[in-house]
Amino acid sequence: MRIHTQHYLQAKKPLLMKEAYRPRVPARFNFAKDVLDVWEAKEKAGARSSLPALWWVDEQRTEIRWSFEELGFHSRRLANVLSEECRLAQGDRVFLILPRVPEWWLVNIACLRAGTVLIPGTSQLTPRDILHRLQVSEAKCVITDESTAHLLDAVGSQCPALTSKLLLSTRGRQGWGDLTALMGSASADHVCVDTSSDDHMTIFFTSGTTGSPKMTLHSHCSFGLGLTINGRYWLDLTDSSVFWNTSDTGWAKTAWSSVFASWTQGACVFAHHMPRFNTSTVLQTLSRYPISTFCTAPTAYRMLVQEDPSRFQFPALEHCLCAGEPINPEVMSQWRRLTDLDIYEGYGQTETVLIAGTFKGMEVRPGSFGKVSPAYDVQVVDDEGRVLPRGTEGNLAIRVKPHRPFCLFLEYMVPPEKTAECFRGDFYLTGDRGVMDKDGYLWFIGRADDVILSAGYRIGPFEVENALIEHEAVAESAVVSSPDPIRGEVVKAFVVLTPEYKSMNQYELIRELQAHVKRVTAPYKYPRKIEFVDQLPKTVSGKIRRVELRKKEWDHQM
Repeated sequence: MRIHTQHYLQAKKPLLMKEAYRPRVPARFNFAKDVLDVWEAKEKAGARSSLPALWWVDEQRTEIRWSFEELGFHSRRLANVLSEECRLAQGDRVFLILPRVPEWWLVNIACLRAGTVLIPGTSQLTPRDILHRLQVSEAKCVITDESTAHLLDAVGSQCPALTSKLLLSTRGRQGWGDLTALMGSASADHVCVDTSSDDHMTIFFTSGTTGSPKMTLHSHCSFGLGLTINGRYWLDLTDSSVFWNTSDTGWAKTAWSSVFASWTQGACVFAHHMPRFNTSTVLQTLSRYPISTFCTAPTAYRMLVQEDPSRFQFPALEHCLCAGEPINPEVMSQWRRLTDLDIYEGYGQTETVLIAGTFKGMEVRPGSFGKVSPAYDVQVVDDEGRVLPRGTEGNLAIRVKPHRPFCLFLEYMVPPEKTAECFRGDFYLTGDRGVMDKDGYLWFIGRADDVILSAGYRIGPFEVENALIEHEAVAESAVVSSPDPIRGEVVKAFVVLTPEYKSMNQYELIRELQAHVKRVTAPYKYPRKIEFVDQLPKTVSGKIRRVELRKKEWDHQM
């Protein structure tokens, strides 16, 4: 009877969350004033744990620990720099490229306080990328460090809207204001601007497989209030949590997890400078610091299990999560075997908050990213927006009529026609394809543009990758479509081998891997082409760049 009761409670978990989630969207809202300043007051009154609000470390184990009061002090100074020194008005746009340094968080908060619209960018951007972003966004201010300043200088003359440049550096640079010095001389007295819940707050440039990146606009409430879902229900944070999210500062996932979701709950945000993902550094950090909650990309977990985390002790670690791409069931199984902890998968987009996830108390079903979050009504629909029966593959979609969720992006500002293209009937189409099973669990098939159409068969790349990773020869893999004169396209796998198999006859190994996939999944899904590579192209945060592999494959064959 006990088992039946447990399964009943697991099944009821999303329903109970849905009933408990009753958000109130006020007419006026500002995350700095209505959330951060409230935690600052609680901290002063002794009503919050003694943990810092931001705990930052670097490779030399230098540490900075700031309370909510200290975050408030520094960010108010920076807000005055933006409004007085840079003469930015409410609604003006600030382009930010900084690595994981404490000032990145200060700029985020200062922009909230000053009412300026933040545009985060990754340090991997090329001059062409930067020029495009500055020109189409009409940003008036840029903030960066000396690693990127020369790139901005190379294109700045072509950006007439740009009026201010702030540099984080111990060395001066002509034409740039010294961010640290300006903050040091600025007043710490600042009154947070009064913002509407619907006022523009942040813009992310999201890349597709074709065309220029889209300017995705969020309001003060869509992220500032909407990401409560992530912090409270999926991340399961409290003010006693120490939360480490490894995402790169240029991506929306860092705003999701390292700003809004965590500080909504009053949690301690842990950050490691770590210029590039390093498995040894990650494992040592999890062992050395009291990190209770950890979120990283599935690719990172694949790398971590190869390092054998059982060599380390993680005394504080309680909750592990992943997002950004589907995680292989085999990796989940290995991580649990080595750490005795499950990995809870989440699914969302730059345009949304958490769409679906595996929440604490739910049964973890490897290969599924869980059930619908309380924020949305998610259905699987056809190309015309008609709801499909459970068990049928279709477009993952969010219902927007008769009531549009407040925690959805406002629009694509550039190009504007892209906004209308992602709506069908009563639904917003995510661009992803999947299946909802009879129990309400969602299963990812692939991006609409990732799905491989071979001789009339629809093949999702991730099920092939999941099959490959179960073979002991495969360290990691990425599956894309490859042109074929007979079938139109076929499955191609790029495979990184484990050290023990690198000297094996490649022809024999290809045959062995193909036979393995045929045994594990439907035979028509097996990779007709396999290429062994030393490494896969990845973003700074560890996500595989399948789009790069696919483009290279098709360009080479054409």
